[in-house]
Amino acid sequence: MGAHSTEAPQSPDSLNKSGALGKETTSPSMPHVAVRRRQAACPSVLCVQVAGFGPGTPRPRKSRAGAGGPSAPAAMAVATAAAILAALGGVLWLAARRFMGSNVQRLHQGGDSGLMRGKTVLITGANSGLGRATAAELLRLGARVIMGCRDRERAEEAAGQLRREVCPAGGPDLGPNSGGVGELVVKELDLASLSSVRSFCQEMLQEEPRLDVLINNAGVFQCPYMKTEDGFEMQFGVNHLGHFLLTNLLLGLLKSSAPSRIVVVSSKLYKYGDINFEDLNSEQNYNKSFCYSRSKLANILFTRELARRLEGTNVTVNVLHPGIVRTNLGRHVHIPLLVRPLFNLVSWAFFKTPEEGAQTSVYLASSPEVEGVSGRYFGDCKEEELLPKAMDESVARKLWDISEVMVGILK
Repeated sequence: MGAHSTEAPQSPDSLNKSGALGKETTSPSMPHVAVRRRQAACPSVLCVQVAGFGPGTPRPRKSRAGAGGPSAPAAMAVATAAAILAALGGVLWLAARRFMGSNVQRLHQGGDSGLMRGKTVLITGANSGLGRATAAELLRLGARVIMGCRDRERAEEAAGQLRREVCPAGGPDLGPNSGGVGELVVKELDLASLSSVRSFCQEMLQEEPRLDVLINNAGVFQCPYMKTEDGFEMQFGVNHLGHFLLTNLLLGLLKSSAPSRIVVVSSKLYKYGDINFEDLNSEQNYNKSFCYSRSKLANILFTRELARRLEGTNVTVNVLHPGIVRTNLGRHVHIPLLVRPLFNLVSWAFFKTPEEGAQTSVYLASSPEVEGVSGRYFGDCKEEELLPKAMDESVARKLWDISEVMVGILK
């Protein structure tokens, strides 16, 4: 995808041509190999072009005998050498990325193993993908992690796996006396049900004396048209409205635990969405790619408006994009059987692992570097610029007011 450049938003019609295959990322530069987006299609469609080959590359003209051009063997040797160098550069880059880790160091290394000790962190959707990887990292930092998950059975299974992975070999189970790593708690939370969100928050307020970090991580990605329990389009309902209500109901606990933090997981695909106040429920026209982008834009507008409202409270809120990550979030995206081997190869080579994708969430939840920073947008553990539509204060305030009515905070 290149550097973090801003791209002109595409129309919903262009998004109809293909569905995104994962969350987006910025690929490090690699010798002779470039990854670009097909401008005529959905932004998530990848096109890999090797230097000297591929679409848009002019074919070399055949040299004429006696015209002073290079001989055929010499030209072949040059082409072969270029191909070998390109392949070698690609292999070296992949090896560095795969076996030397991401360009973001894990925060629990280098003497910071107790960075989050004594702090309680709530992560939505923590039983798989980014949420699970984020939970593992914060456990290693000593945090008490609450997994807010829709499927309690799957969450308990994931928690058991995390305990075995994170707990030192031969050491005690995760808990208050687990020897450095944190404690793990599972609670049931269905963001597609506002009544479930309210019940969850009531349980939190009754049982938890503090909440230091809230990570709004759970999400629905490009599903067929369906509605939440309360009649909202699923992606907007879960990705925005469910988290909107959750955050508002837990603000009192976050304020009493200050300094505290809220971390919102969005996506770079926000740039392809817009907020249509005349059809927020997508009943007039549903495009699963566009609606996902709309929900991710709503995440950013929500973050910026919340940051404004929280000024002076010592509670900060920031939003991030994790990059294109290999998770099960794209389970609703159909990939033709014949294309799957190629897609699997491309995803292995260019998509982030969940552990790599989780690093910015961990950074915003725990790093002293962002203490007091609020209302900002991050990727790869550094601040990035937003498109103007994601910084429109009037749209953010209107979306907030309408969301309050939709979730029942205001009648």
